[in-house]
Amino acid sequence: MTNGSVLISGASIAGPALAYWLRRHGFTPTIVEVAPGLRPGGQAVDLRGAGREVVERMGLMPRVREDRVDERGVANVDANGRWTSQMSADLFGGEGIVAEIEIMRGDLTQILYDATAGEVEYLFADRITELHQGDTGVQVHFASGTVRTFDLVVGADGVHSGVRRLAFGPEHEYVRPLGGYTAYFTVPNPGDLNDWFLMYNAPGGRVAGIRPERGGTAKAMLSFTSPHLEYDRRDVHQQQRLLTDAFAGVGWRVPALLAALPDAPDFFFDSICQVHVPNWSRGRVTLLGDAGYCGSPLTGMGTSMALVGAYVLAGELASAGGDHALAFARYQEVMRDYVRQCQELPPGGIGGFAPQSRLMIWARNQSMRMMGHWPMRDILARQFQKADAITLPDYTTGSAARPHGAAQGQVG
Repeated sequence: MTNGSVLISGASIAGPALAYWLRRHGFTPTIVEVAPGLRPGGQAVDLRGAGREVVERMGLMPRVREDRVDERGVANVDANGRWTSQMSADLFGGEGIVAEIEIMRGDLTQILYDATAGEVEYLFADRITELHQGDTGVQVHFASGTVRTFDLVVGADGVHSGVRRLAFGPEHEYVRPLGGYTAYFTVPNPGDLNDWFLMYNAPGGRVAGIRPERGGTAKAMLSFTSPHLEYDRRDVHQQQRLLTDAFAGVGWRVPALLAALPDAPDFFFDSICQVHVPNWSRGRVTLLGDAGYCGSPLTGMGTSMALVGAYVLAGELASAGGDHALAFARYQEVMRDYVRQCQELPPGGIGGFAPQSRLMIWARNQSMRMMGHWPMRDILARQFQKADAITLPDYTTGSAARPHGAAQGQVG
């Protein structure tokens, strides 16, 4: 076995999940994360199909069920709060717009961290600034000034991946905007959600939502369609101004949600986009999850792709005895069709999510009312079945010997 030390950039979901499986196979992973600690908050994420099976194989499903969000379904409302259409969580066998198992991203991140922290080295408040590949390893320069050498490097650092930029090229070559922006942030629970995710559409492609979460809080969502916007990703106040301008004059609960922006501890704002990288690997560097194949929030499959990708990548490295060239090729081969299907947008794409006119909003609500009936039920059932569009290989964890030289990355 070769290539025992693996540096993973990103400590959200994909990175810790990969570290978990790498340790099971005898590798020595290290995770570097630019944030000073685990990132709290985030939207509710779905555990569907093969992604849920990976969590079950990790033995973490009991903890996930303890922390899951009790959500009865999603309902569209008008400006006065009257329900215009709804979809319950049990429709499509719990694999509909609202999955049977939903958990806040921050809670799932904590679970994965707890499952790996005792065996995996975490480097918080640091990031990769340079990568120099050689015949026997990758010399990595960190912002902290440290230089270390690892056998392999994995970019699990999201849509704006620094690893992808360093090893593959500039972001604009791989990130495809879908014509919109979205924000998530925590607000006090108003007390009248009754475990439903409420969504309101306003003309002009504007969508507001609020969903319950554990602990007496709720998660607000504000999304809008727009041509490309220039803004500083580090300037939260600028992003909040863009959001406030986009939702000026919108009714329902929007004024209260905007008023809560300054106090939100976990404000997140980004474009709605996909990531398409033709070849996920370059030499000893490969990409995982959103860094290599983000499907956008519209698909609801990002978490499942991250979990499945982590399981397959670690398993293929073990099966190949650490031969990264063989393992990386097999990883993409096994995942290719699954990722392709998971990246398919739901009917209507961003236009179906954020209609532009009152007439289009009315038509979308009418179609949602028909989701439980033929022919819409069959159409949507096929959409949700993609969560199971892969048969997980059975990587025998006990057969992989501990990698040669499986110590921490060498200090250079």
